[in-house]
Amino acid sequence: MKRLIPALILAYFSCSALAGEHVIDCENAMTTIEINHCASIKLESAQMELDKYLTASFEHNAYDAELVSSIKVAQESWQTYQSAHCDSVYTQWRDGSIRGLMALSCKTKLTKQRTHEVWENFLTYMDSTPPVLPEPVLEVEPK
Repeated sequence: MKRLIPALILAYFSCSALAGEHVIDCENAMTTIEINHCASIKLESAQMELDKYLTASFEHNAYDAELVSSIKVAQESWQTYQSAHCDSVYTQWRDGSIRGLMALSCKTKLTKQRTHEVWENFLTYMDSTPPVLPEPVLEVEPK
């Protein structure tokens, strides 16, 4: 994990510098830096959506402080799992330039799954009552 974080930070700042020079077309990204930059954007978007669903789950269940606390504990545990799992994916690909993309894609996939779990468990009803927020999209790009 200690190796992944500096690598991702370096990739982020490299991409930020690159983005300042020209706009990256993520549909036609070609270089490792461009591809990683686009993967970082997808992860950031997925994380923002997860944050939105978590906030809604806290607000929707505010009447039950024990449940809100439990969701927060589960989220912290999930973050630990996500980091450990995606660090292992990074390690699997450590000798290739694809390692950053693989780790970022892992985090994006797990973040989207977690968003759906939060929605399904804490923002929907057992009857036909509409959910608090719309069902989040689970699709992720194929490997």
